Amino acid sequence: MTKAVFAVPGDLGTPTGGYAYARKILEALPELSHLALPPGFPSPSQVELAATREALDAIPADSPILIDGLAFGAFPKALAARYPGRLVALCHHPLGLETGLAPLARIEALEREAAALAEARLVIATSHTTARTLEDELGVDPDRLRVAPPGVERMPRAAVAGDPPVILSVGSITRRKGMDVLVNALALLKELDWTCRIIGPDDRDPVHSGRVASLIGAAGLEGRILIEGALPDADVAQAFAGADIFALATRYEGYGMVYAEALEAGLPTIGCDAGAVREVVGDAAALAQPEDPAGFAALLRPLLESPEARREAAAKARARAEHLPRWPYAAGIIAEALAEVAEGLR
Repeated sequence: MTKAVFAVPGDLGTPTGGYAYARKILEALPELSHLALPPGFPSPSQVELAATREALDAIPADSPILIDGLAFGAFPKALAARYPGRLVALCHHPLGLETGLAPLARIEALEREAAALAEARLVIATSHTTARTLEDELGVDPDRLRVAPPGVERMPRAAVAGDPPVILSVGSITRRKGMDVLVNALALLKELDWTCRIIGPDDRDPVHSGRVASLIGAAGLEGRILIEGALPDADVAQAFAGADIFALATRYEGYGMVYAEALEAGLPTIGCDAGAVREVVGDAAALAQPEDPAGFAALLRPLLESPEARREAAAKARARAEHLPRWPYAAGIIAEALAEVAEGLR
């Protein structure tokens, strides 16, 4: 493979889907060198932007540079234009589509990212849904777009035999992931017998994390909904294997790696028809509309009430998992893109 650099901001071990993607690509492509950018992205200081420029300037001029979207989406146009013909932007979803942005901040973020993306030689999206968004809303030429969906690793299949059933939700406790919607949905199902585990970082948005905790308390569900924070990968895999239902009321996903993991584990899956979720799950999951606790609860109820319904949904999940992409596919798309850029630099 062409020697190239993968620039990722902050700690590569951060427990999110985007960082997991970066780790898997670096593992799959040993000739792709990791460059750690400052941690302040997507809201870098001027000092961090200067440090980023210095780090990128030090890369040999004949090396393609793959840049994670958490950083690239926040690049000023002048910084992106400094490396003509060399940049490959990796976009999980446009930064301006993050849930909770004020309208003006959303417009400014999309305009800034569109200007940076115009300077990229190629743009890699992690879903066809995101690729269409980049084309339609940020003006990326489809000839420069490639799609490299995340892979899903083989994992043990859950028995789906719990009594009472265990509901698993995995994701950071931020507004976009919709844990508040999930809690409000479960409050409508209090009369049924279940427990729920929420696994994921709870320090990204302390205000929202506090709101979710307050909702749990107000509903009297402290002993039934357990917020466990970020856990090691092995413990998360065990959580999938020990669950009976996967539920995530996300408000938006550029792909939704955790949905793919739930299907791979053979879990009955409830989600929201938001962003690329349907692209991942097909007809193997029941999808409510975002921001609809009552609709989400209505999809959960039959799974909680009927072991047979859970078994049928688990079979659909297992069947869908057989058609999900694996990591070598994504790595191959990225390797081809970097080789194309390298050829243009010769």
